[in-house]
Amino acid sequence: MSLELAPLAAFRVELDPILELGDSPWGRRRIINIAGGSFEGLRLSGEILPGGADWQVVHHDASASIDTRYTLRTHDGALIYLQTTGIRHGPPEVTARLARGEEVNPAEYYFRLFCRFETGAPGYRWLNRSLAVASGMRTSDAVLYDAYEVR
Repeated sequence: MSLELAPLAAFRVELDPILELGDSPWGRRRIINIAGGSFEGLRLSGEILPGGADWQVVHHDASASIDTRYTLRTHDGALIYLQTTGIRHGPPEVTARLARGEEVNPAEYYFRLFCRFETGAPGYRWLNRSLAVASGMRTSDAVLYDAYEVR
C-alpha cells in the first residue's frame, strides 16, 4: 500500500505575544493566542478566526510540542474546527534565535504538524474523514505552514 500527499492549503496563522506560564512538570508551558490569519488552497480557502491558541510545551532539550485549536471560516461561510499537533526542534543556537523572535530559515529546523478537521458544513464534510500533515515555519508574529491531505 502507498500513500499520496495532495496539496490542501497554505496557512498563515497570526499570533499574539507569547504568554509564558513557566516551568511545569512537562516543561515550560506557553500559551500563544491566535489573532487571525488566512488559508488558501484549491478546495479550501478563507480566514482564520481569532480566539484559538497554541497550548505549547517547550522541553528541556528546547524542542516544542505543538497543540493548537482554532476555527476556520471558508470563503463561502462554512465554519471548520482545526486541531494541529506537532513538534518543532533544531540546534540550540537556532531554537534560541526562534525564541528571541528572529527570522530563521525553516531549513535550519524541523517543524511538522498533524492536522485534524471537524465540521458540519455539507460542502466540507470530506474533511471529517481526512487527515493532513504540514511543514511549517515560525516568524516573529505568525506561523506559516503548507498542509497536505494524506490520501
